[in-house]
Amino acid sequence: MVSSSRRRPRRALGFTLLEMLVVMVIIGLLAGLVGPRMFGKVDTSKVQTAQTQIKMLRSAVGILQLDIGIAPPQDQGLKWLVEPPQEESLKALWKGPYIDGKLPLDPWSNPYVYRSPGLNGQPFSIISYGLDGKEGGEGLAADITN
Repeated sequence: MVSSSRRRPRRALGFTLLEMLVVMVIIGLLAGLVGPRMFGKVDTSKVQTAQTQIKMLRSAVGILQLDIGIAPPQDQGLKWLVEPPQEESLKALWKGPYIDGKLPLDPWSNPYVYRSPGLNGQPFSIISYGLDGKEGGEGLAADITN
């Protein structure tokens, strides 16, 4: 018995070049629309992280100040949070370390800046210079302080 229907050749498995190009265009469009929004969120979270770390460092300096009676001088900076002062009378009062581990870097991998006396009449200030790591700036490069 001969079949009147001919067997059609099986279509090769896989995707055609046109299908691959369509998928790549769709992925490119999605990345173009969603990518910038996601990177904006990352930048905003870095600013919030810096603000939180500055508050934590400010609290630690406050506790250190209660223990030894003075805020660290500018030339010593935040070092006294993890190492005792060299002066024996202050070293005896030091009850640190006041933070775990070593001093944190800001979210852009720059050290925090300690100023004593601080800005706006404060006894001390802790500053992140933001994205560019330089004093001043606008937007993501703006200074972040306590």
